[in-house]
Amino acid sequence: MSAPEAAHARPLPLAWFGFAYATCVGFVWGAIWSTGKIERVDGLWVFRGMPKWTFRRGGTCVGACYLTNQNVSKAVLRHERVHVSQWRRYGLAMPLLYALAGQDPLRNRFEIEAGLEDGGYVRRTR
Repeated sequence: MSAPEAAHARPLPLAWFGFAYATCVGFVWGAIWSTGKIERVDGLWVFRGMPKWTFRRGGTCVGACYLTNQNVSKAVLRHERVHVSQWRRYGLAMPLLYALAGQDPLRNRFEIEAGLEDGGYVRRTR
């Protein structure tokens, strides 16, 4: 499923509650630990200056919050906005579904859908 298809896919029942709850949790976590700029970019709350232990890989999306140190290129934020759409669709099932998809981003369907190039997992082809 492509990013535009994912954004318009039918949400699971009560996914809106899970998405809202996750966004609140992400927002509180980001507000506590962020030492950098906090801004809203196209519906995505971006928390910079997070200590490395507060997120995974280059950054973590929790609901509509992106927690990172400084990994905030346009491509990465585009990638993270797809994860926001996934959170909207799956709600609190998202962490479980993501874990079941595996830790290898090259095989994880959520990372593939969000764009491996935009996420920095593979080099851009020319």
